[in-house]
Amino acid sequence: MSFNLANMSFQERAQIEAEKARLFDYWQNNLGKAKGEAARLIAEKPRRKGKWAEWVRAELDGMSPPEFNQLVRSEVNKMMAAASANR
Repeated sequence: MSFNLANMSFQERAQIEAEKARLFDYWQNNLGKAKGEAARLIAEKPRRKGKWAEWVRAELDGMSPPEFNQLVRSEVNKMMAAASANR
């Protein structure tokens, strides 16, 4: 299988572009909610202490659809990186 779009048929390229457009729309429509969920997860860190990372993984694993799970995971990582940089 080639990943070069030039080697794919028009139909295959159209499917890839449609999926990209769907994911972009999903991102636009759900980014605010994902940021809110990420903030909620991070707010639990002082209360959960050493068990926080395990708890966050469990919370993320329970989120669906997978696109939302990944969006929240990405926002948690960004917020944690920003908090570390500000120390």
